[in-house]
Amino acid sequence: MASSHLHGKRYRADSEGWDKEKALTLKDAVAQLKKFKATKFDQTINICMHLGVDPKQADQNIRGSVSLPHGIGKSKRVLVFAKAEKAMEAEQAGADIVGADDLVTKVQNGFLDFDTVIATPDMMGQVGRLGRVLGPRGLMPNPKVGTVTADVKKAVGEAKAGKIEFRVEKAGIVHAPVGKKSFDATKLAANVKALLEALLKAKPSTAKGTYIKSITLSTTMGPGIKVDPASVGAEA
Repeated sequence: MASSHLHGKRYRADSEGWDKEKALTLKDAVAQLKKFKATKFDQTINICMHLGVDPKQADQNIRGSVSLPHGIGKSKRVLVFAKAEKAMEAEQAGADIVGADDLVTKVQNGFLDFDTVIATPDMMGQVGRLGRVLGPRGLMPNPKVGTVTADVKKAVGEAKAGKIEFRVEKAGIVHAPVGKKSFDATKLAANVKALLEALLKAKPSTAKGTYIKSITLSTTMGPGIKVDPASVGAEA
């Protein structure tokens, strides 16, 4: 009971009229989210999934990326480490910040005004020095998720179009944005399904038992809504 006093009027209003302990179908969960009161800004819709994996095992430390069909409703600032022709390609593809050694130094000195980092393979020697800066923020380029690549045109295009990265945290939890509250319900549901399909594809063969244990959707400032994994074919 005490916890309800910690939340504002809007949160409490959004929490009324539905069973918070019951897992809804994806369609009903999205419909419930759409009923939440409007705020002065367009809230991000986040998904939180508990996976039946042990991230301490190297083969179960899941990470990857997926292009959401309807993007996340936010224009990403894309930084690319590249030289010569590849730098020109990145600029032409719409990258916001492009550079080589000077840019590495700039980031090392505290410049962090970007959301995604892409690097060509020949730049990774220098970019590797930024591990302490970029690593904790989940921004370090990685070939596994397509952000270390010679095809900078494709990588920049995907990042701008709504490609997101996901990785499992210590307790087996994956958090990711899946759109904005203003999105049409069918678009939100399609984004959620695309992410879940990518997670199912990334399922390690060594994972035992239930793979996707729980799914919760929430707005930036609202309560979480439980989603029945079976309703999205994710009970694997």
